[in-house]
Amino acid sequence: MSDVNKLRERIAVIFSQALHLDVPAHDTDLFDTGVLDSLAFVELLLQLEREFGVTTTVDDLDVETFRSIACIAEFVRGRADLVGLSRVVPIAAGQ
Repeated sequence: MSDVNKLRERIAVIFSQALHLDVPAHDTDLFDTGVLDSLAFVELLLQLEREFGVTTTVDDLDVETFRSIACIAEFVRGRADLVGLSRVVPIAAGQ
């Protein structure tokens, strides 16, 4: 499994376990399907910071960046590369 797929899986776990939201696929449009509303979006940003250490600025708040799990994974990976975070990938053994 590639690093991007592992990252997508970890983000899917955030949706299911932390946010208690079901996302059928990594490319599901989270806004058009109503999965993400404003409150869930704020909680998602908090969970991304907790899990990956990435912070989000006002400039990052573009709907396209958070439209799907796949888009969010690209954002997290890009942000991690930018600041040199090492905990984004790989996943710990047993997950």
